[in-house]
Amino acid sequence: MKKIFIMSIMSLFIFGNNTFADGDLWDNFGDQNYYGNKAVSDADFKKAIEIKKGNKKPKKEKGETYQQSNETEVINQIPAELPVLSVTCPVKLPQDAVLPTGHYQVVSEKIDNKIYLKLYQGHFLMASLEAIETLDDFEQPEVNFAGFIPSGDKFKIIYGSIDYNAYVDLEPEIYENDET
Repeated sequence: MKKIFIMSIMSLFIFGNNTFADGDLWDNFGDQNYYGNKAVSDADFKKAIEIKKGNKKPKKEKGETYQQSNETEVINQIPAELPVLSVTCPVKLPQDAVLPTGHYQVVSEKIDNKIYLKLYQGHFLMASLEAIETLDDFEQPEVNFAGFIPSGDKFKIIYGSIDYNAYVDLEPEIYENDET
């Protein structure tokens, strides 16, 4: 008897389920103003269309256009950090000067199609070197970089930014023992 009663209730739910929500949702009972919506009259509709017609979009200009991609916007919004260069041994500079061992912030400038790398310690300019522009990224994982790498019997200061990559070849300063 229990089985028959349970089977009849189950069949009522299974086969009679579509009659409960036929044509309308349960929570939409009452009239259209029940939830605070107000019907729009024809006059209001025409007034809204006239207002919208007044706000015309500007016409597109003919010719070349420029549109940044999302990646470019992200890169341009990154705050500019100066790369730090670690010089591991003294090197000869032009004008018979020596760049001592230390850490330097590198600032680059392009003046008259020549690239200059300026090495700063704190607020003091320690050296300004004319660099050679290259397309080589020196297998660096970042876009902005500076490095001091050995290159045979010389050293190479490498620099990279979004605008260009450059390098400077330098020789080590060798101190001779003064035996007197």
